Amino acid sequence: MLSVKNLNQYYGQSHILHDISFTAPEKQCTCIIGRNGVGKTTLLKSIMGQVAAKAEQLAYDGTDLLKQRAEKRPYLGIAYVPQGRQIFSQLSVEDNLRISLPVYRKRTGERSAGVPEMIYELFPVLYDMKQRRGGDLSGGQQQQLAIGRALILNPSLLILDEPTEGIQPNIVDDITRVIRRLNQEWGLTVLIVEQKLNLIKLLADHFVLLERGHCVAQGGGGELTEELIQQYLSV
Repeated sequence: MLSVKNLNQYYGQSHILHDISFTAPEKQCTCIIGRNGVGKTTLLKSIMGQVAAKAEQLAYDGTDLLKQRAEKRPYLGIAYVPQGRQIFSQLSVEDNLRISLPVYRKRTGERSAGVPEMIYELFPVLYDMKQRRGGDLSGGQQQQLAIGRALILNPSLLILDEPTEGIQPNIVDDITRVIRRLNQEWGLTVLIVEQKLNLIKLLADHFVLLERGHCVAQGGGGELTEELIQQYLSV
């Protein structure tokens, strides 16, 4: 379980996140929601240690993340797919995937392991294009590559920042099915920032609603009322 209690984040003199508190229960999907610019990505970066934050508690599976450097967090079983994917455009698809193997080998003890077959089973297009450069893939295929690279870490917690943004509808459907499978069949804990209301309703066991850096509501997926949607999500 991921536990966040009274997390605050600052950029210079600007107070971005204000006393954010929530838990992401084990083997469930928690959606971080809210309009653009309310602090969702900053919250994920704070959890991953990519930006400095202060908190009364920031812990995963009993480990104090505030005492762990950002590069150590994947070894704790936390995988992060950032907004914008951040794949290596000049490397092949296979080499992009192989970047995660040192963590996989340490976490599993499989010293000579290559790219796990389950990655290509989840995303067949990556097998078909494994010798192509990452930069030659479509946006949706690059997102699949970014998720596949994260999964090679053998995580117990998968964090995704708007994984369906700017992607063609058929690949959105593929990615959504994979996320549901990872969560519901494989028991992976998922923390996701998502804007599409239909996907939020489909995926969320829990939601955390942000507005101007504050948590204004949270609860079970079924508690995301039309009133909250109209007040905080409608444009």
